[in-house]
Amino acid sequence: MEQQENVQANPLPRIGEKAPGFMAKTTQGDISLRDYQGKWVVLFSHPADFTPVCTSEFVAFQEVYDQLQKMETELIGLSIDSVSSHIAWLRNIEKNFDTTIDFPIIADLDQKVATAYGMVMPESTGTETSRAVFVIDDKQVIRSLIYYPLTTGRNMSEIVRLVKALKTTDEHGVSTPANWQPGDQVVVKPPQTKEEANERMNNKDYECVDWYYCQKEID
Repeated sequence: MEQQENVQANPLPRIGEKAPGFMAKTTQGDISLRDYQGKWVVLFSHPADFTPVCTSEFVAFQEVYDQLQKMETELIGLSIDSVSSHIAWLRNIEKNFDTTIDFPIIADLDQKVATAYGMVMPESTGTETSRAVFVIDDKQVIRSLIYYPLTTGRNMSEIVRLVKALKTTDEHGVSTPANWQPGDQVVVKPPQTKEEANERMNNKDYECVDWYYCQKEID
């Protein structure tokens, strides 16, 4: 019963739901999720400042930040450390890794944002946030969420690929197959009637293995 109560206290937002709104202090001043209306957001949490895996991730996130911004996508980091701790850590990263972190980091000391997004695992005995990644679209709807264990750093290429795939789905009304990369063929939505199934097999724009599996090129 106690474990069930903890799970209920830390709900996990679902894909397709509105992203929980927030106002928070960051390394770049106060921000609100509403400030990002009309843009995509990758909101990610990390367990703690001045830790080796997190440091490697921040350097790597900064390396892909330009790519994300070209896709009108912003990065926001989060942990329960203070703004002062964040600033000291960023200065340390700049000094030791020759990398300036240009995106804001939320100082979630009261854990309001982490709780709203289910970033603290119910079974955890500590207060550190997990390695969570939320992709939020320009309408502030959650489109994807990924969780990693504390011991495993995230793959930045996959996060960039994920955003590109979601945007491709929105723009062209298609799906993307396993291991899809920009420029690859996309998957056409399954037919809804027998007539559609027959028609698509004769569609010269499609490459069909069978009636239910067809791919096509996109511009």
